[in-house]
Amino acid sequence: MVQVKSYKLPPTTLIPNSPYPLLHYPGLLSGEALKPDQIHEKLAQNGWTTHWIFRYGPTQKSHYHSGAHECMTVLTGTATIRFGVADTTDDLEESTHGSGREQGGIEVQAKAGDVFILPAGTAHKTHDTTPAEFALLTPGKGKGIEAEDPKKALSEIKLDGFCMIGAYPKGSLWDFAEGQENDGHFKEVWATPKPERDPLLGDAKEGLVGLWVDHEAAPKRTSKL
Repeated sequence: MVQVKSYKLPPTTLIPNSPYPLLHYPGLLSGEALKPDQIHEKLAQNGWTTHWIFRYGPTQKSHYHSGAHECMTVLTGTATIRFGVADTTDDLEESTHGSGREQGGIEVQAKAGDVFILPAGTAHKTHDTTPAEFALLTPGKGKGIEAEDPKKALSEIKLDGFCMIGAYPKGSLWDFAEGQENDGHFKEVWATPKPERDPLLGDAKEGLVGLWVDHEAAPKRTSKL
């Protein structure tokens, strides 16, 4: 039975977040199913496209994607992922472990086999990772696997530290918004079309097909910094 954790994250002063919930499937994948080439194949079957594998460094800037839903699957390692709020300083240490962030949001402990599905607009920041240097491990620039045989290229990647594979609904392009870029236009972010299938669960009602119910009313914004 699939375990699903669902989190509703309200908009903040800087971040749209989404009326759709953030979904977390703890330990969904293991063994052969956790290999990048196998995940890539499953994603493609469900209408999602693999864009990247990143090995994460100690921390990063909080950011969101204004026009694309995102699926992140943890391949190796452990980390903390903060969702729902923006950084309020460029000092990464202060925004990670100090007061340089908006109030609110949630932090989730992530480990190999976990899957996260982020509706467009959801802020996220990965930090306190298994020690390693930040690097893009897939060929290309992180917006698609630029290889003659993507599946083969994925199977040959050496994974170490905290690594995730990222995918987006077919035809989606992602941006890197840090906060306030869409001020006054949150509804446009929320209007990003709902995918027809869950990236890994397909038509199963346990996934986004059943949990992302069409929304009408805009969520209430929180404004504390």
